[in-house]
Amino acid sequence: MATATRASRVGRLVDLGHTRERRDQDVGHERGLWFDEAEADRVVEFLSMLYHHKGEWAGQRFELADWQRNDIIRPLFGWKRADGTRRFRYAYIEVPRKNGKSTLAAGLGLYLSVADGEYGAEVYSAATKKDQARIVWGDAEKMAKGSPYLKQFCRTFRNNINVPRTGSKFEPLGADSNTLDGLNPHGVIMDELHAHRDRRVWDVMTTAMGARRQPMTVSITTAGVYRPESIGWEQHQHAVQVLEGALEDDGFFAYIASAEPDDDWTDPKTWAKANPNLGISLKEDYLAEQCERAKRSPSFLNTFLRLHLNIWTSQMTRWLDMEDWNACGSESDPGALDGLACYGGLDLASTTDVAAFALVFPDVDGTYDVLARFWVPEDRIVERSNRDRVPYDAWARDGWITSTEGNVIDYDVIRADIKALAKRYNIVELGFDRWGAAQITTQLDSDGLVVVPVGQGFASMSAPSKELETLVMGRKLAHGGNPVLRWMASNVATEQDAAGNIKPSKSKSTERVDGIVALVMALDRATRHRDAAHVYSGEGLLVV
Repeated sequence: MATATRASRVGRLVDLGHTRERRDQDVGHERGLWFDEAEADRVVEFLSMLYHHKGEWAGQRFELADWQRNDIIRPLFGWKRADGTRRFRYAYIEVPRKNGKSTLAAGLGLYLSVADGEYGAEVYSAATKKDQARIVWGDAEKMAKGSPYLKQFCRTFRNNINVPRTGSKFEPLGADSNTLDGLNPHGVIMDELHAHRDRRVWDVMTTAMGARRQPMTVSITTAGVYRPESIGWEQHQHAVQVLEGALEDDGFFAYIASAEPDDDWTDPKTWAKANPNLGISLKEDYLAEQCERAKRSPSFLNTFLRLHLNIWTSQMTRWLDMEDWNACGSESDPGALDGLACYGGLDLASTTDVAAFALVFPDVDGTYDVLARFWVPEDRIVERSNRDRVPYDAWARDGWITSTEGNVIDYDVIRADIKALAKRYNIVELGFDRWGAAQITTQLDSDGLVVVPVGQGFASMSAPSKELETLVMGRKLAHGGNPVLRWMASNVATEQDAAGNIKPSKSKSTERVDGIVALVMALDRATRHRDAAHVYSGEGLLVV
């Protein structure tokens, strides 16, 4: 009974985290991953030696809630790599206020500095300001002073918890600190990541960990206000994509408890879905009071959604539902498509990022097979992979992306690849964005392909965009599980005009969407031919 009740309370992203855990238990060994029960138990036992120091539990042992123990601590520390080091190097934990984030983070900081077996460990509580960083560190200081066990190992000073036996320390650090240089962190607790206005603290701390054998960065945050350039939104989006399976990142742990934007925010069941500690550190009557305030004051509604339901506000709505997209992943046999009529879309976008080409093969039953090709400059693959933790390097090794020599994309390679595809498949037309494509499309035209410019405004892009939306919702798109295209589908947002027309928006999307734009242009050519055929067939003419 308890398990059923708990399952009914969790949100979609928590469920996806459970799915990821079960999948890794089944097939993780194929990637060298294994679960160390003893290590998971060890961390749980360490945290149980700490004591609360405020509120109704002051003076009592820190007893982990089920979700903290089973959904965060045990998987975060129990999973190991083939070499025996810890699997996860980054942890993203996003829950609403009053769900015990700071207490849990303080305990993690103490474990990394006291009991992780790292000599000379430097652990920092980092935030936009040192006063904010001191919140988590201050909780840790009081825990260290209040634990008979930790008193044996720790000395506490102003802004410093010191472990003489291992030469380790735990300190607060803010962007306004005198210096952020010369650090060698083993552990970083990044507090309220959504509030970081820029990447400075994040970049300094995460790039300073290279000398450590198994460092860990733990980000704890509530939802924030959507700013596409912010590090908080970047990490949130990365976490969602990992949970949804749009990205594989074995070193990244994610836990997000939230309501969905279309949930009834006045329903206590929604509150329970977003707040895993409801009934423990957070009381339902408090949420009821906050909800009533939001009903009376529309200006407070976004605050309620953000702080208590963990919904990012002013957020652009992602266009394609990833559950529907993943259900369209049936494999297409490229050999079975040989010689069949198809339509192409080419998006060159930027010479330094990603170029994309999509082919769609219409079937008589209204479904479409999709083949996609991508090109990136070889010299930028490692840089982008490391900076954005998007596995361009792995995709290139697996053949999903073609890397071209140098630091810009070689259009001659693209031309040669498209010509090779045209020999294999019957490319009826190829749609392209006029921007930056004059030379290559002229060359492709001379190679015998029919190339047609496709405007990027609502007039040209709305109909094929809606067609793509319909195909995905109806699960009539066989994209073969292409991981690059899947990642781009998870990024894309749309713009809409007053008449209800839509189109993919590169400026509002969270990352690269070139493959989806190419797919929309390919559908533009395919649907125009289909619709023309329907018109002429009504007049007794056959169009082929």
